[in-house]
Amino acid sequence: MLKGAKLTKGIIVTVANKIGVLADMSKTLADHGINIEAVKGYAENQKAKIMLITDDNLRSIDALKKSGYKSAVESEMIMLELENNPGALNSITAKLASEEIDINFIYGTTCPSSCPARIILSTSDDEKALVALKAK
Repeated sequence: MLKGAKLTKGIIVTVANKIGVLADMSKTLADHGINIEAVKGYAENQKAKIMLITDDNLRSIDALKKSGYKSAVESEMIMLELENNPGALNSITAKLASEEIDINFIYGTTCPSSCPARIILSTSDDEKALVALKAK
């Protein structure tokens, strides 16, 4: 069910939980010709965390910091491509559980046709997770 797996870098930005922050960030990146390949965001109290995978993280971080998002940092993540069918997510999460690898966060995208699902995750040990998933 796993079609591909690789270590990648994402961007994590901690911001004030205000209406329009993601609109401003995405405009900043678009104005610099940077494509957002995956995004996740959530709010807790007065703060929000936004996680991005872009086609150019270094330029993204530079642009975001120049626009006032000083907390933008690069972080290691795993990007998976899975067959888009029932049980695909279970196959990877069960493997990680059997190897006693904790998932810190996970998010994903899919489409209704035969394209693969893309899953982004961070674990307690990304390198061990990658080896375990590729060994399936």
